[in-house]
Amino acid sequence: MIQTSTKAPARGAAKSAKKSAAKALGAMPEWNLADLYPGIESPALKRDLEWMEAECVAFEKAYKGNLEKIASSSAGGRELAEVVKRYEKIDDVAGRLGSYAGLLHAGDAASPVLSKFYGDMQERLTAAYLHLLFFTLELNRIEDAVLEKAMRDPALGHYRPWVEDVRKEKPHQLEDRVEQLFQEKSMTGYSAFNRLFDETMVALRFKVGGKTLAIEQTLNLMQDPKERTRRAASEALAKTFKENLRLFALVTNTLAKDKEISDRWRGFADVAASRHLSNRVEPEVVDALVASVRAAYPQLSHRYYALKARWFGKKKLAHWDRNAPLPQVAMRTIRWGEAQDTVLSAYGAFSPKMAAIAEQFFKDRWIDAPVRPGKSPGAFSHPTVPSAHPYVMLNYQGKPRDVMTLAHELGHGVHQVLAAPNGALMAPTPLTLAETASVFGEMLTFKKLLAGTTDKKQRKAMLAAKVEDMINTVVRQIAFYTFERQVHTERRNGELTSERLCQIWMDVQRESLGPAIDLRPGYETFWTYIPHFIHSPFYVYAYAFGDCLVNSLYAVYEKANAGFAERYLEMLAAGGTKHHSELLAPFGLDARDPQFWKGGLGVIERMIGELETL
Repeated sequence: MIQTSTKAPARGAAKSAKKSAAKALGAMPEWNLADLYPGIESPALKRDLEWMEAECVAFEKAYKGNLEKIASSSAGGRELAEVVKRYEKIDDVAGRLGSYAGLLHAGDAASPVLSKFYGDMQERLTAAYLHLLFFTLELNRIEDAVLEKAMRDPALGHYRPWVEDVRKEKPHQLEDRVEQLFQEKSMTGYSAFNRLFDETMVALRFKVGGKTLAIEQTLNLMQDPKERTRRAASEALAKTFKENLRLFALVTNTLAKDKEISDRWRGFADVAASRHLSNRVEPEVVDALVASVRAAYPQLSHRYYALKARWFGKKKLAHWDRNAPLPQVAMRTIRWGEAQDTVLSAYGAFSPKMAAIAEQFFKDRWIDAPVRPGKSPGAFSHPTVPSAHPYVMLNYQGKPRDVMTLAHELGHGVHQVLAAPNGALMAPTPLTLAETASVFGEMLTFKKLLAGTTDKKQRKAMLAAKVEDMINTVVRQIAFYTFERQVHTERRNGELTSERLCQIWMDVQRESLGPAIDLRPGYETFWTYIPHFIHSPFYVYAYAFGDCLVNSLYAVYEKANAGFAERYLEMLAAGGTKHHSELLAPFGLDARDPQFWKGGLGVIERMIGELETL
């Protein structure tokens, strides 16, 4: 159960749904957030919040205007390291408070009590952080030679990766008062629209076959074995999205404009440049990835969906059949206990250490698995802070894809646990490499299941499901990226109507999915529910980056797996302390080489080729 000191009244329908799910899927864990705080009114939370607020003020009073002097002193390296440690401690405590509020809100965004707590916590954290804004700005004003000399001291040298990352932001930082205004206005700007999107999405209801469902349950029906159910779910989604189209268009236009203002002030010429910088990946690397994937659309998605249409005895598949299970292949429900055993077994065959870390998530209730009213859709692994541990959120409904989602999020979780010893400043990993760990977890699980499958029909179904997942991870995400680029580029010239947003969506979907998918009326609104467009603009290419990288990594593993697991875990343990080129070098891989991406895409192409022979 989510630990709060204020509980909403129990709802009969929710209890009934929970009992029904437990009967079909087995008992599933709900996360225990007491490892962060016992409740929203707990003395521990109040104490940390008050300490953090006071310490931010004290930190500013002690160091603002003094960093250059400290760095230039005879013991500059040691003294500046103490300042960084103090900053890191504040960051850890603030991160714990923010994580707790965010996880509670994700668990029940419909609760007025938890929504207020989340909003209040965001406001107080933002206000406190204003006292810390000076630190990285002032750090970047220290002369290179002075800072380099200070970093020769091992105490400050320990933080070199973080310092160098901060220095990369230097060309885009603004005068202190402007930075303060940006930070403070975020609460009534992009953060407010993020929250509006989340709370709107969990409140939406979709009428399917006489039932009124939340979005996660409705999306799940798009994989139902019955075509009439998939069609009904798709039409219900389209109807509700269309009814809310003006709101989603307003949110999208507002956030795109907000980003354009920030980019303009900070001197980012390209709409995705700030994301590339935060990902610590060169724009030409992303351009090579995108170009390679778009060039491969005919050999991947177009080819596969034409094959799938033939399996269904059709020339074209309606868009609601894109992820349909194969005909004449029984689709069984996978109980939670079996899903747990499957993933842990796959992880254990690769590395007992990896499995031991993953097992903690189950034993200690670091996972929230069931679907609940008010719970955010989708899945994630939240790293929280190094002084605590990650938490995984799922909406588990017993589909084979749900098992892969469990493997995916646990990959993130293992990565976050391994990277935590680097501390609050250096544990976070760029998105591109973060997705590598999750996709690798999926690959391990898939390969383990495939190796144990001898039935031809089941093998075909498994391969098809994996190809679809890879197409969704690579092709679909690059199409999302293409959509975002066009939206943000056009937004610089004025607002986009909802009709224009729908048109751009349809154009990129037609290009990526190909002629074998018939995009029926209603599908033009499906851009509205993608949370990445709202929360993390241009995040999406990280999935394609990770998938192609994992394909190349797994090929190295299959050719010479001696010592591979140890090198792989070392790569994850590096957290944010190394550039992707350093991390991939031990495996003989280089993401700057266009052939690298073609090799990763070739794995998907070969799987489609195998399916054509079955």
